[in-house]
Amino acid sequence: MNSVIFIAFIAMVVGLFFIFGMTPLMFIEEAASHLKRRDESIQGKVQAVSSKKKKHGWKKLMDETSTILSATGKEHRLTMMIILSLILRVVGAFFAIVMDNLFILPVFAIGFALLPFWYIKFIAIKWKKELNNELETTLSIITTSFLRCESIITAIDENIDYINPPVYDVFKAFLMQTKLINSNIKVALSGLTEKIDSPVFHEWVSAVIDCQEDKNLKSTLIPIVSKLSDMRIVSAELDYLLFEPVKEFISMAVLLVGNIPLMYFLNRDWYDTLTTNTLGKIVLAICGSILFVSIAGVVRLSKPIEYRR
Repeated sequence: MNSVIFIAFIAMVVGLFFIFGMTPLMFIEEAASHLKRRDESIQGKVQAVSSKKKKHGWKKLMDETSTILSATGKEHRLTMMIILSLILRVVGAFFAIVMDNLFILPVFAIGFALLPFWYIKFIAIKWKKELNNELETTLSIITTSFLRCESIITAIDENIDYINPPVYDVFKAFLMQTKLINSNIKVALSGLTEKIDSPVFHEWVSAVIDCQEDKNLKSTLIPIVSKLSDMRIVSAELDYLLFEPVKEFISMAVLLVGNIPLMYFLNRDWYDTLTTNTLGKIVLAICGSILFVSIAGVVRLSKPIEYRR
């Protein structure tokens, strides 16, 4: 009966969209643009600069997701992620209603809605590690050539064929700008920092800019590049340390979820107590909350190592 009422509610919402001549995509884009206009106002900028409070909850997650998608050149997918989150929120609520468990309804609704954003953060972790590895190789060969020829344009031009994406596009654009648009090397180098979000890369670019005035400073580039090697070594050690806990978490999560249908076949009375009794429903809600909180913790602890000055 609850599932029928829920389906009727969804049909009513869809009908309202048709009546007002809107689609869910239009509604979300309008809401997102409204929030963006509010953030871009003078008052919003002043509050963002002067406020000492850190962002939490949904606002923080949305900002992190937007930053990740912008860094990977996929900022147009933010609206799609929001739509997918809303769909999964409805799916989670539907499962809870079918289970006739109102205690687990907010758990499923919130947990399912967060899955796309956790996926984006997990993919970003992998992308960031690959970026750091490619930066290490790229900056190493460019620095070696720069120490020999003392020309950053020549050093990049000699090794451009050995650079892989996404770093390749950045340095290819640098060569095009310095050769065809503007010969001011310092301006072109300064623009590189906006294309790659890496503190070590920013430090390397600043050192190369200083080298344009004093070639004797080129010896400072090698220690900067070595920081990327240190980051790779520490990241590999951290991955090794996290491998066992993550494997145990996956095993425990599978056991936790798999034991519920397994209990149906082993002991029907226990299954009925767990799914129909009020205390059993509360236990399921607590288990679901622990599961989603644990997933968030795994994603947070899996982030790559960053060098901070």
